[in-house]
Parts: sequence; C-alpha cells; structure tokens
Amino acid sequence: MSYLQKLGLGKASYDLKPFVAVDGYNDACWRGWDTIVAQLKSTIAEQSLVKTVVAVECYSGIIDEEVVPSLRDGLQPKLWIESEREAFKPSSEIDTLLAPDLGGDDPIFGRLTRLTLEDFLDPEKRDHIRARIDAIESGLVVVYGPGSLLCCEPDISVYADMARWEAQLRQRANRISNLGVNNRELKASLQYKRSFFIDWRVCDKLKRATFAHWDFLLDTCTEGDPKLISGDAFRAGLIAATQRPFRVVPFFDPGVWGGQWMREVCNLPDGPPNYAWCFDCVPEENSLLLGFGETRVEVPSLDLVFAHPVELLGEPVYGRYGAEFPIRFDFLDTMRGQNLSFQVHPLIDYAHEHFGLRYTQDESYYILDAEPEAEVYLGLKDDVDPKAMLADLKAAAEDPAKPFPDTKHVQRFPAKKHDHFLIPAGTCHCSGANSMVLEISHTPYIFTFKLWDWARLDLNGLPRPINLERGAANIQWDRTRSWVEPRLVNAIEPVSTGEGWREERTGLYQSEAFETRRHWFTGTVPHDTRHESVHVLNLAEGAEAVVESPDDAFVPFVVHYAETFIVPASVGKYTIRPHGPAVGKECATMKAFLRVNA
Repeated sequence: MSYLQKLGLGKASYDLKPFVAVDGYNDACWRGWDTIVAQLKSTIAEQSLVKTVVAVECYSGIIDEEVVPSLRDGLQPKLWIESEREAFKPSSEIDTLLAPDLGGDDPIFGRLTRLTLEDFLDPEKRDHIRARIDAIESGLVVVYGPGSLLCCEPDISVYADMARWEAQLRQRANRISNLGVNNRELKASLQYKRSFFIDWRVCDKLKRATFAHWDFLLDTCTEGDPKLISGDAFRAGLIAATQRPFRVVPFFDPGVWGGQWMREVCNLPDGPPNYAWCFDCVPEENSLLLGFGETRVEVPSLDLVFAHPVELLGEPVYGRYGAEFPIRFDFLDTMRGQNLSFQVHPLIDYAHEHFGLRYTQDESYYILDAEPEAEVYLGLKDDVDPKAMLADLKAAAEDPAKPFPDTKHVQRFPAKKHDHFLIPAGTCHCSGANSMVLEISHTPYIFTFKLWDWARLDLNGLPRPINLERGAANIQWDRTRSWVEPRLVNAIEPVSTGEGWREERTGLYQSEAFETRRHWFTGTVPHDTRHESVHVLNLAEGAEAVVESPDDAFVPFVVHYAETFIVPASVGKYTIRPHGPAVGKECATMKAFLRVNA
C-alpha cells in the first residue's frame, strides 16, 4: 500500500511553490535582463541628472559571472566599480579579522559575529573610490557588489537579494566564494559555516539599515531568469504577508538517514536517493515568493521578519526575541530510511557563553506517520552510569568497529501516528527508522551536538562530525525513563471543546518557551492570535482545510495535508474548517505559539 493510500489521500496535493499575491503592482515587475536593463535606463533618464550614481548592493551568494556582464554591458556606465574587488581589505587580513568568530579548527561551530560589512572595507580604498566618483562630472556611475551602499551616495539603489538555500546549493557546486575571499574550491560545509556565522550576519545588518530606501530589488535566485521589482512593490509584498496566513517555500534535501515518505506525499522529483529533510517553516532559511501576476519573485523570508517584526511576531514576542522567528516546523523522514544521529542540544547557559545565543534549541517530535516497529530514542535508562556511557561513546567515535551499545544506556519508546515526544535542551534523543517526524522546535539556527552516528559516512563518503565533548557538557543525566515518560511522552491534556471540534494541549515542557495545541475538528474551529504571538500550524490530519477571517480581512486560504503555514500576530481572530475532499471527515491541526504570559 502506498503512503497516500495509507493516509486516505487520493493524490499528492502538497504545494511546493506557495506565494503571496501582491495586488496593484504588476506593472512594477520586470523579467529578463533586456527588460530589466531597459527599466533601469528609463529610471536613470527620469532622474534628469547630469551625473547619476547607481549602487547595486549584493547579498552574499550572487553569481557575478551572470549579473556583472548583464548590467555592465547593458547600462554601459562611464565608470564601473566593483566594491568587493576594489574596496575590501586583502583576503589574508579578512581571514585574521574573522578568525575569533570562526572557532579555529571546529568544522561546524563558531560564534555569531558582531562585525559589520564596514569592517571588511579598507578605508583608504573606499576614500579612493569616492574620489574617483567625485571626479566624474557627467554620465553614469555604477558601484556593484557587497558594501556598494557604503562606498557611495547613490541616486538610485538596487538590492540584489539571495535566498540562503540557493546560496548553499551554489556552494556545493563550487559556484561562489565567501565574502572578501576566493575560496570556491573550499569544502562546502566550511563555506556554509563561514556564511552562517559571518557573511549572512553582516549582510543582514546592512540590509536592515537600508531596505526602507531601496529603489529596486533584484532577484537572481534562478540563474538565467532574473526579476526586478520596485522597492515600493517589494515593501507592499511584505506588508501583504503580515495581513493574512501564508506559507514560505519549502526546501527538501537528501541525507544519509533519509526516507521515502516525502517523495510520494509531497510529490517530489526522482533523482536523490532519498529525502531526509524538509524545512517547511524555517524563516531563517526559507524563501518567500511574492506573486506579481504570473511572475514569482523570490526573497528571503527573513526580510519579512526584519521589516515587520511586531506585526508578524507580536509585540510581546518581538520584545523578548527581537527580529528573529523563534518557532520552526520541519520534517524528518526516516520511512524506509535509518535512525537519525543520537544527539543532544545545548543548555541556555552553554549556548550563550559559547555561541552568543539568547535562547537555545528546545524541540519536540510530532509523529505524522510511522510503521509498526517505529521508535523514538528519548532520555536514558534508569540505571545509566554516566562514566560508562561516555566511555562507550568515546570508544565508538574512535573505532567504528566498536559500536555504541545504545540498548545498554538509552531509553526507547514505541512511536505511532499522532504521538508527541517533548525534547527540552539537554535531553538525549533521536528518531528511529520508519517514522515521519514533524519537528516543532524553538530553534536558534544549527546547534545540535551529535553523540553517535551509527558509524555512518555521509552522502559524499566522508565521516560525519561527532561533538562528544560539547554534548557531554550538556547531557542532563537525571532525564532517565522514570523522569522522561510522565513528562515528555504524550503529555496530552484536554483544553476545551466546541461544536464539531476539541482542543488538546500537547506540550511543551515547562522550561520550553512555546506552547503546542492540537485541534481535532469536523466543524469550524475559532482561533485568535490576540495580537500577542505569531501562530505556526500544520494540517496533520485531513486532505484539505480552509483558513478564514470572520470579518473578511483576508481572502480564504486553503491548506493541504502536511502543509505548514504562518498566521501573523496582527491577524487576530481566524477560523479553520475542513474543505474540499475533507468535508465530513475529521481533520487535525498542530499549532505552536509563544507563551507570552508565562
């Protein structure tokens, strides 16, 4: 029996390209290099200036080989300046500058930088660029690249944005370098580390300081298919997203432990051996598609978080976390796959001291689907001996021929569909094979410490890093079966009922800052953000549901099985009911929100 048949679904209806329609701006969107150059020329002519300075500020990850000749040859400026090549400090000096944040030889972890893009610039080189621009009396000057907005006072500003997942794919293909260096041949994981801790942080700081003043946004996420929109159209798109439910663009990726469930249920293409991950709602990583007629413009969904944090997150949440999205929903597919790595997440004190984080990675596993033999590894045996367990982990890390005796130390629980396992930081855990996990977490980026990885190699045939020393510093040894089972395994409590629906609290543990609620329904369920906290929901049961506004504040929003969607705090009251093929059948949503009154 196929997974779709088992779930009672006639076909895969998961939307791989959700978008936010932006009304009234179809004429402010241009597609293709010829059309884009023509629009920029028209805007330059409208300025009626003797000398026009255009800055093309670039996020990390742009493929210069495509963009530079297209703009330079099309615009034919009197002076063309490339900021990264002409204004940055020497790469050796940049490497020294970044070394403290990159954590030495650690292959994964560093510290989120406090540097800015201005720290990459050589003041003398920048002054020289400004002098060259001042020397031009008439005509067009274009300053292109990261830091362009710091090198001139533009009459027209264009921001070339980039989705982080697309940048990572380009790193894997050796298509791009990190900021200020030529390192295309560097191992992709190390390029990603540098982007994660340095490049994206400094670019985001300049983005946040300037995007209210952009004249245009340039989207080159799809190579060979560029789009340009006006700054007003971009900002209108972000406002539109704060006023209605929406979805970000999911990203799927294979992994050594990956399964086959998502390939079928989410209608994914053949090619990869499996699909392990789906970032279904991780705004730090996902994109947001803005729809202008038939054209889709891709921007990082973090742009929305940065531009409208109060409207999106809610004032209490923004006051606590700043412009960060503190809830994430993602998929972990081990159906016909393998166990995840055995791991632990850092405690808050450790996360703050070592990585500069304000909160840590608390999470949970909600089981969307499972085979009869599925299990979740959660906590330790009641008679665990910490010294013996660490010795066994160390021996397994040093010699793959000596596997870690997990049955001796680690507690396992059977896992079935709709079970919910809570995983506060410091709790040893992993999902076993043959389960489909909706991971609901309070996740500040990538901080997971692998304790053991079943002696596996990654998809490139290389050992996967083990973080035993860091993990050992965070294991909570009292989280044994007798502690874990009553607190973290299906800690489900009835909350309320109404006509055609019932609500349950499914967690989380008291140390975790967000709450999860499950609604079972055949009728219309009332919800309310109360303008306090963003809601993130997943349709965990049922083919289709519709999200509606009681006062028609937004167009009805249809969601399909397994789709995750965001309801901004500014929405207030909304309802959810079965729709289409699900009418007359029981559906379920899982909802997460921040405990603002805790």
